Amino acid sequence: MIGYLKRKIDAYLAEWKANDERKPLIIKGARQVGKTKSIENFAQSNYDSIVEINFVSDPVYKQIVENGYSAEAVIKNISRINPEARFIKGKTLIFFDEIQEFPDIVTSLKFFALDGNYDVICSGSLLGVHYKEISNISVGYKTEIEMRSLDFEEFLWALGYDNSVKNDILEHMLSFTPFTSSVLKIYNDLFLDYCLVGGMPDVVKDFVTRKTFENTLEIQRQIVIGYEADIRKYAVGLDKSRITNVFRSVPFQLGKENKKFQLSKVRSGAKFKDYRGSLEWLEDAGIVNVSRALQTPNLPLKGNVIEDCCILYYADNGLLISQLDDEAQTDFRQNKNLDVYKGGLFESIIGEALVKSGYELRYYKKENSTLQEEFLVRYKDYLVPIEVKAGNNNSKSLATLIKNPDYKEICFGIKIVRGNIGFNSNICTFPHFCSFLIKEFLSSFQFH
Repeated sequence: MIGYLKRKIDAYLAEWKANDERKPLIIKGARQVGKTKSIENFAQSNYDSIVEINFVSDPVYKQIVENGYSAEAVIKNISRINPEARFIKGKTLIFFDEIQEFPDIVTSLKFFALDGNYDVICSGSLLGVHYKEISNISVGYKTEIEMRSLDFEEFLWALGYDNSVKNDILEHMLSFTPFTSSVLKIYNDLFLDYCLVGGMPDVVKDFVTRKTFENTLEIQRQIVIGYEADIRKYAVGLDKSRITNVFRSVPFQLGKENKKFQLSKVRSGAKFKDYRGSLEWLEDAGIVNVSRALQTPNLPLKGNVIEDCCILYYADNGLLISQLDDEAQTDFRQNKNLDVYKGGLFESIIGEALVKSGYELRYYKKENSTLQEEFLVRYKDYLVPIEVKAGNNNSKSLATLIKNPDYKEICFGIKIVRGNIGFNSNICTFPHFCSFLIKEFLSSFQFH
């Protein structure tokens, strides 16, 4: 089995450690995305002493605040439970893991920040859900970051590729230089592997070790089972069944011609107001990505959404594919047919790449019209529509938005296709595997 998977959070943690003004850090994210392994890897390289406390496996540590939240009181109680724990000022990391089991520990972060003698990192799955209880605790005395499963670039690292692949793809995008047919096939094949495997570290490690997909499906399905177990454990009251039913309906909803999330497909007569909390729960837990409909394709994006109109995607596409019906699984895996589920898989894959780049998902569909765009993102003073194609057919909606004088912030668009790079009529065309670099492309792209 391969060892530690290099992650983008490694560089973030190094920068955090190098900052003399660093505050206690909270890493949020879904279960099994690699939070604990990344923190432990960072700790082993940077500290003489590591004090790791897991509130799930060692619930006895919930007693450590019984004498107050000061750094001194907490450290004294940790030492009482574990006399071997070493606290060396300036050289110790205290790592509180699975803090969703004991969110009260966050109250102590203010006091650790003021004390300044020890570095503190907290993490836990479903932290977004429980974080609502503690988000106002220690305001100004902590830093937060969200971690997700591996993106395509991290997947390439796991396979042994260096940054030259990313740099090569980005250079082609910025210069609109088509790839040669042989290079295009290599990148397409790598991306197809990523689509099947997804970014969950355990699945990626198994794939890289075996160099086959024989075990990936079972691992993916076990992770999904784990998510449902978390719902039963952490969701409150009647919401458990609602959240579970919404989660299970996502693959089916993406297979519809109209991918808008319809509660009537979850439960007959269901009202959005009754299920809003279920959608937010899954989003906060990092299990699904939610794309919200825009009232009009105009800036600003905030305040321009239709509250009860959205599309749901799984946050990891490998997990989504593991939940498809057997026929779609076979078609996808044996025939490399990415067009199963009426393009819903493509939308999910590109949406996942955008979220991992830092975007919030927004889409637009004009009432009583075929005009629709899968995603819209902001770039400077522009609104950039992103159209996702399973093949490489015409982009009628994209051309309409660019030419319409009512949408003055839309001057160019991006089309993601099964094909090569191009630029025509203010439409940037890129292969699917370029999606993870859209934000970097836009940050350097000069539109005139």
